[in-house]
Amino acid sequence: MNKYANVLSAGCMLLTTLVSCKENAGAKMENTFLEASNMDFTVRPADNFFLHVNGSWLKKTQIPPTETELGSFPELGIRTQDHLQSILEDISKGGQPAGSLEQKVGDFYASGMDSATIEELGYSPVKPYLLQIDAIKDPKGIMQFVASQQREGNSLLLGQSIGADEKNSRMNIVSYYQAGLGLPDRDYYFKTDPATQTIVRAYQEYIQRLFVLIGNDPTPAAQKMETVYTLEKQLAESHRTKKDMRDPQSNYHKVTVAGLDKAMPVIGWPALLTAIGVETDSVNLGQPAYYTKLDQLLTTVPVDAWKTYLYFHILDNAANALSSNFVDARFNYYDKALNGQQQIKPRKDRMVSNTDCYLGDALGQLYVKKYFTGEAKKRMLELVNNLQTAFSARIDRLDWMTVNTKDAAKKKLHAFLKKVGYPDKWRDYSKVDIERNKYFDNLVSCNKNNYQFQLSKVGRPVDRSEWSMTPPTIDARYNPTFNEISFAAGILQYPFFDAAADDAINYGGIGMVIGHEITHGFDDKGAQYDKDGNMSNWWDEEDSIKFKARSQQLIDLYNGFTILDTLHVNGQLTIGENIADFGGIAIAYDAFKMTRQGQGNEKIDGYTPDQRFFISFAQIWRWKIKEETQRLRAAVDPHSPPIYRVNGPLMNFTPFYDAFDVKPGDKMYTAEDLRIKIW
Repeated sequence: MNKYANVLSAGCMLLTTLVSCKENAGAKMENTFLEASNMDFTVRPADNFFLHVNGSWLKKTQIPPTETELGSFPELGIRTQDHLQSILEDISKGGQPAGSLEQKVGDFYASGMDSATIEELGYSPVKPYLLQIDAIKDPKGIMQFVASQQREGNSLLLGQSIGADEKNSRMNIVSYYQAGLGLPDRDYYFKTDPATQTIVRAYQEYIQRLFVLIGNDPTPAAQKMETVYTLEKQLAESHRTKKDMRDPQSNYHKVTVAGLDKAMPVIGWPALLTAIGVETDSVNLGQPAYYTKLDQLLTTVPVDAWKTYLYFHILDNAANALSSNFVDARFNYYDKALNGQQQIKPRKDRMVSNTDCYLGDALGQLYVKKYFTGEAKKRMLELVNNLQTAFSARIDRLDWMTVNTKDAAKKKLHAFLKKVGYPDKWRDYSKVDIERNKYFDNLVSCNKNNYQFQLSKVGRPVDRSEWSMTPPTIDARYNPTFNEISFAAGILQYPFFDAAADDAINYGGIGMVIGHEITHGFDDKGAQYDKDGNMSNWWDEEDSIKFKARSQQLIDLYNGFTILDTLHVNGQLTIGENIADFGGIAIAYDAFKMTRQGQGNEKIDGYTPDQRFFISFAQIWRWKIKEETQRLRAAVDPHSPPIYRVNGPLMNFTPFYDAFDVKPGDKMYTAEDLRIKIW
């Protein structure tokens, strides 16, 4: 099972908030799209624009016990989740044609809602896997079991990915990345501060609890926990840090399978790849140190210790599909300890999220048919094209870049693949078997189908029409190897986008998001890929030096921002997103100034067009987050906290100064010669 099956991950994001949108969204003034009741007029816009726009909302909003955050993204997730739930409850009543999308999606949802059967089964669905582990006798048996689980979409020890080769982007390659840990990041195993140690203890309690739930007494369960944790800590020693993982060049190592077998004979790469169905003579080994360490530990760590490790991770990965005692144990670590969530979400909400994750294109087809219009897609493409034009003009005006690099940057910009709403070609679920009373088996069937879909890409040309997220997802993305920007249907709703809104609202909202994704093609990582998606250098040396120097200014700025107590933003970890935020607002503003409203000065509800643009921008980052979640994100999330996604760029953007009369002495003021500008 997917380790995060009940939490929407990168491809299934932000459909998790379950509080009434109407109760928490503030009062949207009719025909103006500004939420005045959320604004705090006691805070001057020149002192803290984020609080000026969102301060009253922050004061009056309480995060419910089933949530870890509230804000514009989660509230939009509520609306979308309600839409999905309406679809699922309708088609899950039964009577759908056998084999149809409606039958598979509806019965999958129904099987997840069948709590009586799930409770009766307890942990029996995973017992066959535990018996297989019991039969392991040597390192070869360990890797054979790992391979068998990989084919069921259940990753153990292997961080496998199949996609475009970063140095030959038109062909797919199999890549392997560092893996094997249960804590969020390698640093958790070595940091000794109280907050980290609290998380470590919660994780250790979770490990022990799972062993108790399968019949171990507390003392031997505690011993098994020590075995698992000690082994993970040894693996963690080989992991690269989050900072090191940001450099794509140093995380690409194309090697032959024969060479791997010689260097790491215990893993048995040829047999392993055959067992997982991969036919290839070479792979990309992202972080070789991890696999070197794994190869060593397979012989130095007793087989029984490895079996204990595998026992836990099988149970951990499957916990959300088992009886409630397993679900509760997992919740207490992943959601409560890590994120501060006090109560588990209702089953129906978890099942909506899981249906989107496991049958995303099937549910997505039903979603866009009912809730996404062709007019929205057409309007969105117009916005994207205008943003491209604006960015091209910005490149021409850059005073720090030479002509050759500018030309290469513009070629890359105009080669962008643009995806809006949903894929032109849907995934095939004909081989997925779904039965109404077999939830665990349904998950396995979905995982196997997805693995075969991924496996079919090996050694074949890249299909650039493929999407990396489902249509209802509240998200937008840039993919460097495709050189594409994509915007799921889910995000194309208010407050980001509304076909009835004036240009100031749409350009400040979704326009900024478009600009953000475009700029990702030119951030610290994206700038290392050319117009065809290949990792190659298209920069003149002096331009590259200047770009890195300006990026360092941004790193230093964000390092100075405080999150909680003495906890600061990690400027190095967040540099890519911060560059994209700086570029996003600038490009969106330039594109807005190309519109009739942007060139005029007609006020709506007392605000000029420019003021409405900036207020719309700040509205989309309205967000309140639990302290535990903030600490977790500070360690692993490349995004800065919402307040700095607003104030950081605007402190350095002169048109904002003009719109709100920011002067020396104001808290948002930065001297003009010190304002950071990259793109």
